[in-house]
Amino acid sequence: MNLLVEGYLSLIDTTEPDFIERLKQAARVKMDYYHKNPDVMQFLATVVLTDNVKLPEELEQRLSALQQKGQSILYDNIDPTLFRDDIDVDKAFKLIRWSIEGYQNELINHFKGQKIASVDFDPYWKEFYEYLDILKISFYKK
Repeated sequence: MNLLVEGYLSLIDTTEPDFIERLKQAARVKMDYYHKNPDVMQFLATVVLTDNVKLPEELEQRLSALQQKGQSILYDNIDPTLFRDDIDVDKAFKLIRWSIEGYQNELINHFKGQKIASVDFDPYWKEFYEYLDILKISFYKK
């Protein structure tokens, strides 16, 4: 978990005010980190994707804190003026977040029980960027 904070979360530019661009940047940083540290990412993916893995309470708490830190890095200090004037920004923000979480959950369910080391994630990253572009067109000013 410490490696993930140092090599991934700390590299995300939290000064980027554009929510969708920050998500794209975070995905690129994550992909780079995955390519440089596949064993770390595969281990964490195995822990998250395996139903019968029970972590000690201390590690469960650390993982939860890490997830909260990641959420804060992604969602704090976003510029709401980038969103269209004719929509409720908070609702748009939630819809974007739900879309991302839904895609993530779909992938988690898809990869459950598979050997993560054998998965080529590049097509999924490309698809993720395409979804982000659609969300940007839908919710942002032109």
